[in-house]
Amino acid sequence: MSAGDHDQGFADVLNGFSLNFRSGGHRAPAATESITPRPAPAPAAEPDFPVEQAASVRAYAWTGGRTRSDYRLEIETLVSTSARALDRMWELKGEHQEVAELCRQSKSVAEVGALLRLPLGVAKVLLGDMAMLGLITVHESNSTSPDMELLERVLRGLTNLRT
Repeated sequence: MSAGDHDQGFADVLNGFSLNFRSGGHRAPAATESITPRPAPAPAAEPDFPVEQAASVRAYAWTGGRTRSDYRLEIETLVSTSARALDRMWELKGEHQEVAELCRQSKSVAEVGALLRLPLGVAKVLLGDMAMLGLITVHESNSTSPDMELLERVLRGLTNLRT
């Protein structure tokens, strides 16, 4: 069927409706010719907006767009939920609640970022804010040599980022 035939068919159907409508507001009996239904349109393609980009926007919204913290944290620094945060868990903002739940057992900054799927800079800002509010305890390292257990946990966290 050519485009002209298709247009003519549509015009015939449209005219049939208007011609079959009698004056006085009553509709005449429908014509007996059959109308073949059109196939359903193909589903619209998904928008070209990557989920990762949306997640990054959400993450930076958590920090008010900041990428640096006034509180210095290294990726290997261990943090854990403070008693203050546990006592006020229901009052905390959503992102602070997530971190507080996650850090009931000590985690490194890198692990927190990996487990929450946050860029490292965002994780540092979020944890720095929480440290300044007394919601997490920052465990300072006593040694200058890296702890093997910590390195293994950081490696697992970084591996989780890839999956």
